[in-house]
Amino acid sequence: MGLTSHKVLALSALISILMIAGTVWVWPRLAKRSWVAVAGRVGTIVGTQLVVMCTIGLVANNYFAFYSSWADLLGTSNNGPVTIQDRNALSGGGRPGIQQISNENVRGANTVGRDPAMVGKLEKIRIPGAGTGLSTEGYVYLPPQYFQPDYANKRFAAAIAITGFPGDAKNLITKLNYPSTELQSIKDGKTNPTVLVMMRPSPAMPRDTECEDIPGGPQAESYFAKDVPQAIRSSYRIGEGPRSFGVIGNSTGGYCALKLSMKHPDVFSTAVSLSGYYKAAEDPTTGDLFAGSKDRRNQADLGWRMAHLPKPAVTLLVGGSKEGDGDYYSTTEKFIKAAKGSQTRVSSITLDTGGHNFNTWSRMLPASLGWLGQHLNAPA
Repeated sequence: MGLTSHKVLALSALISILMIAGTVWVWPRLAKRSWVAVAGRVGTIVGTQLVVMCTIGLVANNYFAFYSSWADLLGTSNNGPVTIQDRNALSGGGRPGIQQISNENVRGANTVGRDPAMVGKLEKIRIPGAGTGLSTEGYVYLPPQYFQPDYANKRFAAAIAITGFPGDAKNLITKLNYPSTELQSIKDGKTNPTVLVMMRPSPAMPRDTECEDIPGGPQAESYFAKDVPQAIRSSYRIGEGPRSFGVIGNSTGGYCALKLSMKHPDVFSTAVSLSGYYKAAEDPTTGDLFAGSKDRRNQADLGWRMAHLPKPAVTLLVGGSKEGDGDYYSTTEKFIKAAKGSQTRVSSITLDTGGHNFNTWSRMLPASLGWLGQHLNAPA
């Protein structure tokens, strides 16, 4: 049974109930002053707490989709390199450059079996890293225009969408509804058709790489800034140049979006950060990101970059709330102020209240995707 299976959750809940009932039943018999009784009391308390915590963890994982499988949780999933194929068309609907795994449904619009020229197409893929040797699974949403005769020779703009850590790329479909939001925005004439490449923030799970090239470790920044655009361009009709590629993300993904654009303006001209922070997290999930280097740590601090380095010619959108999300508002105001008068153009979405959660990001997503599509422009 899979990690996210309802059977696993039901079994864990049943065991929790039985453990609680068993503890209540045997507790009177353990009310003695012997070592055996004391050990029994400790054992029942610890055992009950463990199974209850496992059940709570499963509930949280099923809701937030932190890990999609046991292998994902244990860090044993196959993240090895995938060979990049040449540009020749593949038989059976395959894509050169990436490995197509399956076709998926767009939430709110059943796409499998329907005309992609009407609703677009959602593909589950594995994205290889030719330079870094990293790879990870993700999703590509191709808008309806991609399949329409009038656009047969057109190259499209693309945007990498990155979820928070340790979230699964599927969160961007099941929790934030990126494809259906994009589809509706196109129908309403609020954005230009854009190919969405939906990914998780680390290609080296279970480590949180913070989209950083780690000395002696995973080269995550290079993977996102070089390998992914190369693989996507070799597989789909994506335009050349920085105006044809943007990046958007929430939480860790928002930090990655800003950093990738600011450090690689020749690749990403535009970025959107939803409740993103401004310097790399450092905790047990990240390990030592900078090998003790103060310079590397500064380079990953977007506030420091804005104050001490030339400001890149990029267009950024930062979104979040005044209250309910820690120090987001104050740090964002400093970031915006530091960019004023420079060629780094920063726009913002500010909600009065909203936590660091999917509900807040969902409220900002339609406007954010609309803004992003309008600022990207793939050459014909």
